[in-house]
Amino acid sequence: MNSSLALKQYSLITGNYWAFTLTDGALRMLVVLHFHQLGYSPLQIAALFLFYELFGVVTNLLGGYLGARIGLNRTMNIGLGLQVVALAMLAVPTHWLSVPLVMAAQALSGIAKDLNKMSAKSAIKQLVSAEQQGRLFKWVALLTGSKNALKGVGFFLGGALLALVGFKASVLLMAVVLACTWLASLVLLQQDLGKAKNKPKFRELFSKSRAINSLSAARLFLFGARDIWFVVALPVFLSSQLQWNFWQTGGFLASWVIGYGIIQSFAPLLLGTSAGKIPGRNAAFLWAGALALVTLLLAQILNTSLAIAPFITPILIGGLIIFGIVFAINSALHSFLIVSYARADGVSLDVGFYYMANALGRLIGTLLSGYLYQQGGLSLCLWISAGFITLTAIISFGLPKQQ
Repeated sequence: MNSSLALKQYSLITGNYWAFTLTDGALRMLVVLHFHQLGYSPLQIAALFLFYELFGVVTNLLGGYLGARIGLNRTMNIGLGLQVVALAMLAVPTHWLSVPLVMAAQALSGIAKDLNKMSAKSAIKQLVSAEQQGRLFKWVALLTGSKNALKGVGFFLGGALLALVGFKASVLLMAVVLACTWLASLVLLQQDLGKAKNKPKFRELFSKSRAINSLSAARLFLFGARDIWFVVALPVFLSSQLQWNFWQTGGFLASWVIGYGIIQSFAPLLLGTSAGKIPGRNAAFLWAGALALVTLLLAQILNTSLAIAPFITPILIGGLIIFGIVFAINSALHSFLIVSYARADGVSLDVGFYYMANALGRLIGTLLSGYLYQQGGLSLCLWISAGFITLTAIISFGLPKQQ
């Protein structure tokens, strides 16, 4: 594929990913804050996301296989369409918003999100030649970083829309905007992008290299560690313990994710890729170890006598900012390595398997977030998070050396 066409397709894929991510982030914040307002407990709120994460595990595994057989353009467009349906399902009167309905809509949203993400990440492998590893890292980092920055904007958007127009109008408005994006993508996205030349067999879903398996295991614990404190525990803590309103809670979570996304975008520069250095096993191990240390220190500080009312807010915010910076570099490094390790023909099989592990980690983290917060508060969530990240570092040491 020539450079001009590759850049145009990359821009379209990124635009689709951005539009989807805005609605995904806003919907998550809408559900957490709206149902907390209705009196749901942290564990009950976490349960609302159970199918979102559970179906993400299945979707990544089967979606990679589907993308290799029918093309990544089709799996991306299916994801956009399903998100429109999920949003429309929630645009009903408040008394109709039963737990089964919300969980069903979240299930569709989980399928949609992981089809969209798997398609976007896999497609980049098709747009960059094998010799351009530096360029591959930059494109992956830019896509991932900008996506996470916009997810942060989505968090703020969700909190703002809930305060301004309410739950029903918010999801209806997002459904209309995303439907327009979906129609444009149907027309403009290249046909058969990422379609494997040799039709993969179903058994190939689990036939992975040691590098793919090790990186997938590391990713599982990395994202489980983040979601243990981020998904339910933190927004509920900010609302109930610090008495923050929707604007403050949504604004902080948005700012945190936006900053995390910006750091991801600059990860190639921070890791020396611009000077020709391609990061591998050692970088993955060292940055995971640094993140474990940051989390341990934050958990310990929150348990000390300093963690009293006048100090808890600056301690928490400062610690989470440092966590976000180091986590962003870890995440960007993993995102590059999976695309680099993946086979060229049928890339979505390897990327889908990897993001299946990512979704499984998020599922475990989401459930633990509600449970651990009820058992021991935010500090307990951070202690368990530190244990997960330590496992990430240990597993990362088993990755192959970068060639």
